[in-house]
Amino acid sequence: MSKIVTLGEIMLRLSPEGNRRFVQVDSFDVIWGGGEANVAVSCANYGHNAYFVSKLPKHEIGQAAVNALRRYGVNTDFIARGGDRVGIYYCETGASMRPSKVIYDRAHSAIAEAKPEDFDFDAIMEGADWFHWSGITPAISDAAAELTRLACEAAKRHGVTVSVDLNFRKKLWTTEKAQQVMRPLMKYVDVCIGNEEDAELCLGFKPDADVEAGETSAEGYRGIFRAMAEEFGFK
Repeated sequence: MSKIVTLGEIMLRLSPEGNRRFVQVDSFDVIWGGGEANVAVSCANYGHNAYFVSKLPKHEIGQAAVNALRRYGVNTDFIARGGDRVGIYYCETGASMRPSKVIYDRAHSAIAEAKPEDFDFDAIMEGADWFHWSGITPAISDAAAELTRLACEAAKRHGVTVSVDLNFRKKLWTTEKAQQVMRPLMKYVDVCIGNEEDAELCLGFKPDADVEAGETSAEGYRGIFRAMAEEFGFK
């Protein structure tokens, strides 16, 4: 059983039932989730010792988030408690030609304003086999970007394999800011996951393919994979 650590924000998702619109309902379904939290839940489901690292308020809504993770067997020992709020997002599920819609209400969440002293990353990474993070976490705030860097450094000190899901989110930051923050973090990464848009927007690598026209030969992608592995040392 591997010890797998993930770092990020768990959010409160409020959604209309089924395919109804925000303006059509008087109540929302509650779902807890977030990129790295979902990975931790999946890893726990596969029998691994999964740890989710974040910061959540001490009040009952923060506790509800912790309980949601525990329900699936995720270890919450390293979740710091404090701050004022849990990040929220509203998600309207699309139907037919109408796309899904997401509205964020996550500014000033506890993890966005967390400080390095909230976490002992050496203790967190002790005995770990794998550390996973995504581009969403450093996009939350400059403070969260610094936490990501410190976690990656601790992972390397402890010989932990590091993976990233690039996961560019245009609602959180610009391409310029993403590359400014993400490119330096790649030196810690062993396994890089992403699509052609992520590679271009986060790291500045454009595949030799016309994606919108459907011209996406595998060789065009192998080219950027090789270039990225060469520049950043991905395994």
